[in-house]
Amino acid sequence: MGLFKRSAPHADDITPSASPTSVPMREKDADITHAETASAVEHHAKWKVSKAGDGDVAMALFKSPDDIHEPIDPAEEARVVRKIDLMILPYLAVCYAFFYIDKTTLSYAAIFGIRKDLDLVGQEYSWLSSIFYFGFLAWALPTNLLMQRLPIGKYLGFNIFLWGVFLMIQSAARNFAGLAALRAFAGAAEACSDPSFMLITSMWYTRRQQPIRMGIWYTANGFGIALGGLLGFGIGHIKGALPSWKFEFLIIGALCCIWGVVMFIFLPDSPITAKGLTQREKRIAVERLRDNQTGVENKVPYGCIIAISILTCVFLNDYMGRHGRQTRCWFILLFLCPNIAGSFGLRFLADDNKAGRLVSYYLTGPYNAAFVMILAMTTANTAGHTKKVITNAVLFLGYCTGNIAGPFFYKTSQAPQYPLGIWSMIVSHLTEVVIILILRFHLSRENKRRDRIQSQMEGGLEGRDLDATAFSDMTDRENLNFRYLY
Repeated sequence: MGLFKRSAPHADDITPSASPTSVPMREKDADITHAETASAVEHHAKWKVSKAGDGDVAMALFKSPDDIHEPIDPAEEARVVRKIDLMILPYLAVCYAFFYIDKTTLSYAAIFGIRKDLDLVGQEYSWLSSIFYFGFLAWALPTNLLMQRLPIGKYLGFNIFLWGVFLMIQSAARNFAGLAALRAFAGAAEACSDPSFMLITSMWYTRRQQPIRMGIWYTANGFGIALGGLLGFGIGHIKGALPSWKFEFLIIGALCCIWGVVMFIFLPDSPITAKGLTQREKRIAVERLRDNQTGVENKVPYGCIIAISILTCVFLNDYMGRHGRQTRCWFILLFLCPNIAGSFGLRFLADDNKAGRLVSYYLTGPYNAAFVMILAMTTANTAGHTKKVITNAVLFLGYCTGNIAGPFFYKTSQAPQYPLGIWSMIVSHLTEVVIILILRFHLSRENKRRDRIQSQMEGGLEGRDLDATAFSDMTDRENLNFRYLY
């Protein structure tokens, strides 16, 4: 990925710096640069991508500086966005539904006899839930680095296929050790899921559009929980030569393999190489991103609550964003509140208060909307491709750690109240409230600091050269033009 330079006959190539700050040059160098610039204006010489440097590959779409600023009709842009939605969102949504359907397979396998058939004793069943995330954790960083080097659509499709294969092979497990090993491999295959979805979303959508698109594909979480329950019930009642729990793994795994092949073939790797876009539409897809400066028991109602909460959150945030309001942190806190209330209800309501405890359980659903906003903030506030990859890896290392530790807070000896488990939820979410408030304060202060610095520069805030850093692959800390969303 390189900066641009222009081929000039009988002269050395000059590669301009992507830094927004100016660097003094020797007089001779300044004269050469002046002559080169004048020549480019006069002859409209063709720009090309250098093999060295840190620029963004998106610039390869633009043959000259004039192309970067070609006018875009809002109606034309809207048509391109709709086209992108059809090219990207269905694949991510179905894929995300499969991820959550998979989370139900082990639960339904337990209902239909896997514990007895594999002689699972003590905490072995809990370990099967956690071991999945050990695989996820071990492969999180390598898979993120591979995403940086390989075509992301192909890499994601391959991992979905591989994940389905490991899911199918679990039906052949004969003991705890064999099943645990396969669960770990499946976790490793899934390690690319959320980070790749976030990376894909950042490649195709503006920072204002990202929360809604993340909300759309994350909403499939709710539908996956609902559909997983129906599939688990139906598959569990298959009467065949194999135990019912084996069909759980075989059927769900086969469907995942098929979908992996579909994604490998049809999911585009980037706006630059998308076969479904014309050259003009590719430039529009890239140009519109300039301002980013990033370069167990499952109820169908619970799934619907999750879906409705996510859509409500992201569309309300989008409405506020169109009116210039910074509301992401506030919406995270707002949709954390029902979960905190539900956790207190589950802890303190009497066991015979069935209705109250059911409502408390449902109240934990809206947290998924808060999680979507956290993902959106992470994506929107991280610039520079390598930093995005590392940040996503660190985020999901934490995700894995929580999923590994979580089952062990719910001790069998404490059933059915599980006080330790419920208190772990309460403490975690109250801590999250404090962290989100501190984060909002920090990001707001940093934006004001940058405004203050740039207002004192020549040209002030209005004179900032956003073009110089739009596709430079600088990190958010390096790019003084970058503003955080909070």
